[in-house]
Amino acid sequence: MLERKISEYLKEWKQKEKKKALLVTGARHTGKTYSIRRFGKEQYTNLVEINLLENKAARDIFTDVSDIGELIAKLTAYIGNSLKSGKTLIFLDEIQACPKARNAVKLFADDGRFDCIEAGQPESSFYYEEVYEMYPLDLEEFLWANGIRGADIEYVKECYDFNMKVSGSVHEMLKRLFKAYVAVGGMPEAVQLFVDTHDMAQVKEKQKSILELFMQDIENSENNGTNRDKSKMKKIMEFIPAQLNKANKRFMLADIRKSARMERYEQCFDRLADTGMTLPCYNVSEPKAPLKNTQKNNLFKLYLADSGLLCTMLPENVQFEVLQNNIEINNGSILENALAQILTANGFVLRYYNEKNKGELDFLLQKGKEAIPVEVRTGDSYKEHSALDYVLSKKEWNLKEGIVFCDRNVEKNGAIRYLPWYMSMFLRE
Repeated sequence: MLERKISEYLKEWKQKEKKKALLVTGARHTGKTYSIRRFGKEQYTNLVEINLLENKAARDIFTDVSDIGELIAKLTAYIGNSLKSGKTLIFLDEIQACPKARNAVKLFADDGRFDCIEAGQPESSFYYEEVYEMYPLDLEEFLWANGIRGADIEYVKECYDFNMKVSGSVHEMLKRLFKAYVAVGGMPEAVQLFVDTHDMAQVKEKQKSILELFMQDIENSENNGTNRDKSKMKKIMEFIPAQLNKANKRFMLADIRKSARMERYEQCFDRLADTGMTLPCYNVSEPKAPLKNTQKNNLFKLYLADSGLLCTMLPENVQFEVLQNNIEINNGSILENALAQILTANGFVLRYYNEKNKGELDFLLQKGKEAIPVEVRTGDSYKEHSALDYVLSKKEWNLKEGIVFCDRNVEKNGAIRYLPWYMSMFLRE
């Protein structure tokens, strides 16, 4: 049984005196339903679970409901059971399939007798909802699944905080597990299979089935526009590996079709990002906070939500190469995708910076009021970073520190910190 960070979050939410309804969003197959159902069974006397996508008849519960009394009457008639005040969790799964249910959630939140959690991929949230975005397992959760936790992680966190080298044995162990994370990714079913069997052939088959489900979800969703839009979304997904394999990794619509224009594809890119399938990383024209002020929405790199799925989309046996320490394979795109995945789960909006004749910063993050330039490196050239040196040298940008994630141990040289890849799990927004 995989332990997820959402478990503690849900317990804290339950203890709030005047709580909002909780909306859990994120890509499909990341464990939303399982985590909420487990929480409901452990923490409540009654769990009322309704999947509004699969159970179309249940949508009638929320039609023409104007007050809480009418809503309770229709709901209890439908489920055939009573609702116990303070002891009932109402779980509305696939909430995007029934917009009228979103209005009914407000009645539950205002009334306060019954806790309510929604899960799915709605396009927006409301003032009466608290939002929690769920991702594939992050690196720390992956380490938990593989038996690394508690004092071991606290020790490495202390090394991160105080720029201390990690002991050799721990460093090598975490490097090995990090490479496994890059190859396996964080989709719960794939991680559980890896933990149970360590059979990468089975893991790869599971990843293929998850990718097929992603494509089916695009086709079946009522929120994905016309058939033409759905076709565009599938094509974007299919082109991500090839785009990331390029030297600059920038997504070019012309590679899909020479006549393609952003205005015709923009909604498709936005929808893929909203559903959590992709992670866009936007270019900024100046590495200075607030970064959103110079963000260019038409220039971006596009990562897949999960590095393991990206490995499976590639024609070569890249999982073997990654586990063999050839992690720079495919121009380092798989490693970079894994870092994008970790940083997104840690709360960052992904951005990058490019300066002609100086090169490109892999990531430019905003933490509070400060911008942090980040490079991802492999091999002996990890101290070669002309773009990072350039932005740190410009006094007007006031960048206090740069980070290079590499396969070496902790080291600090002036304003630059060299950190092992696995320490990316401690860099949080």
